[in-house]
Amino acid sequence: MKKDILLKAAVELGVVPTHAKFVGGVVPGEDGRLPRNGAGDMVVLEVMRDLIECSRVGIDAVQLSVFPGTLEEDLDAVILAFKEMGLIVHLVMMVGGADPMNPADEDAVLAQLLPALEAAKRHGVVHVASTSTEQWLDAGATKLNGAEFDAAVAQTVKLHTRAYREAGLENSCVKAWHIEFLRPGEFNTFTDLGRVWAVVKAANEAVGKPFFKCLIDAAHCGDSDLDIPANEALIHEMAAEGGMGLFHASAKTTRGCLSTDDGWVGALLAACVETGKFEQVFVEMFCHDDEALAPLRALDPRHGVDTCDGRSYNQVVADGLENVARRLNNFVVRGKLKAR
Repeated sequence: MKKDILLKAAVELGVVPTHAKFVGGVVPGEDGRLPRNGAGDMVVLEVMRDLIECSRVGIDAVQLSVFPGTLEEDLDAVILAFKEMGLIVHLVMMVGGADPMNPADEDAVLAQLLPALEAAKRHGVVHVASTSTEQWLDAGATKLNGAEFDAAVAQTVKLHTRAYREAGLENSCVKAWHIEFLRPGEFNTFTDLGRVWAVVKAANEAVGKPFFKCLIDAAHCGDSDLDIPANEALIHEMAAEGGMGLFHASAKTTRGCLSTDDGWVGALLAACVETGKFEQVFVEMFCHDDEALAPLRALDPRHGVDTCDGRSYNQVVADGLENVARRLNNFVVRGKLKAR
């Protein structure tokens, strides 16, 4: 399709291709290989090619979820293929089966992070991200507060700074590590922007520079216990101290079409722009019937709502890219963002 929407803002516009589905899209099989279609092509590559074709605005970047156990051969191949599409590649490191807050699990979590960090270095990846502060959907966990929360922060900082050292990130191509919190139910302790900021701030103090960032996901912010003004205030605080990371334009609860968002994307995007340090935004949507997300649908049935309204998921994401691009262009027109 002709790119008839020109992105005017000096901002990196990308997509997280989670709508390709985790199971059958980006989670490797037992053999470590990424899912393929009938023609033998990786599903996530097919999805991105089609998305690039149907999007009315050019796509600058892709943020790929990297799961433990992915064969190095396949990971290298998908990164190189994305680069051949003209995309800047970001990696999101997924962690499972071990608790980053538990000192006894530190080695196990580190073993999951290091291969992705090594891949980032091999391919000149500048930005990595992770959901690596606690174990996902740990039914037996409770929210930690007070001294227990402080201990969880200290252990999580120890883990991440150890990964920083052992992966040799100090003088590498990797310039920032964006850490994401998840909503209550998915996580139990690091469930809002203020709580993950405690980790990022302490980790930056430990390494002596603002290397770690808070990934700002509008969906998770909207589903947290903090209201919009509280999130806006935290965004400005983090930006002032070098801890504001990239932004996910994603609708709370449904994680579907941005038309289901209740103002969070617009408000928090504006707050990021106001800081003068806004650089990257990624549109992210999930497939409502993804097998991997069945536990989330059980947690909250509203998560499984089909928001496509007759469209393919690629078209829903393309519409989201158009929505965000229009917002960015109008920030430029109003003098709030620099032009490309």
